[in-house]
Amino acid sequence: MYKSVRFVCNEKLALSRWLYAIERRKFSSTARNNVKVAVCGASGGIGQPLSLLLKQSPLVTELSLYDIVNTPGVAADISHINTNAKVKAFNGPDQLPDAVKGVDVVIIPAGVPRKPGMTRDDLFNTNASIVRDLVQAVGRNSPKALIGIISNPVNSTVPIAAETLKKLNVYDPKRLFGVTTLDIVRANTFIAEAKNLDATAVNVPVIGGHSGVTIIPLISQAKPNVSFPDNQLEALTQRIQEAGTEVVKAKAGTGSATLSMAYAGARFAVSLCRALNGEPNIIECCYVESNVTDAKFFSTPILLGKNGVESNLGIGKLSAYEQQLLKAALPELQKNIQKGVDFVNK
Repeated sequence: MYKSVRFVCNEKLALSRWLYAIERRKFSSTARNNVKVAVCGASGGIGQPLSLLLKQSPLVTELSLYDIVNTPGVAADISHINTNAKVKAFNGPDQLPDAVKGVDVVIIPAGVPRKPGMTRDDLFNTNASIVRDLVQAVGRNSPKALIGIISNPVNSTVPIAAETLKKLNVYDPKRLFGVTTLDIVRANTFIAEAKNLDATAVNVPVIGGHSGVTIIPLISQAKPNVSFPDNQLEALTQRIQEAGTEVVKAKAGTGSATLSMAYAGARFAVSLCRALNGEPNIIECCYVESNVTDAKFFSTPILLGKNGVESNLGIGKLSAYEQQLLKAALPELQKNIQKGVDFVNK
């Protein structure tokens, strides 16, 4: 019996080591793994699983966790995980400057979640001031950090961040991102299910913004190539656009998309870390200042580099259906952007 138990334990240890080795290869092909990452909103429904996932990345040397409540407990819990990232806790506004000082990447999931019947825009009044204050602290203490905004409504909170940084004279459009990765994750999943494909091998660019009609999945550019009858294409597009509402309804008042958003946020944060480490060909769709369309901010595939945006890869060739989606998205997106700009400047 003793030998059997010992054999099982050894097998589990070997499996654990093997999985960690795979993660190391997946997250990094370089030897230089020394990125400091701050999560602002680390005690929340997105922040906790996001921090957990980042603790597993060999790229992260130091994980700085900030929130207004409960951060020491979250940090203590995560710090027990046997990976090499050092975890530090910062609790309350007085500790915010220290939380973001000297970091390379800041990910901001802070704010209130959606409830049934709410749109992302309904979150504006609360989350706008939260994002403004957090970004102001980053601008004053780590002006060269790459900033990823998760807090909704992303279409407006990213312009808020930009205007806040401008007032501090530290704005660099190459270093500010709206994290729209969840839209890509969802598009990949739904199309893989529809075509019985390996979901990890599907890649669908999603451009535009991060709410409703501003979300434009470019299914015509999917890899591998797929095609759908018009009615199925429309249904898939609408499902991708309204997938957040699908989760809000399913959770029946208990929350919004937290786990999938944490996964998507971690994927984007790790991509930033990989780019900072000099790994080539790191491409993610994200919401950045752009001249690709008439909207001042717009999500497209972006080639990431050591200084953030290395190249905007644009929208590529759109199908006739996707051109109509773009036409419908731009007025709404421009309105969302102006709302964010006005919040800071008024």
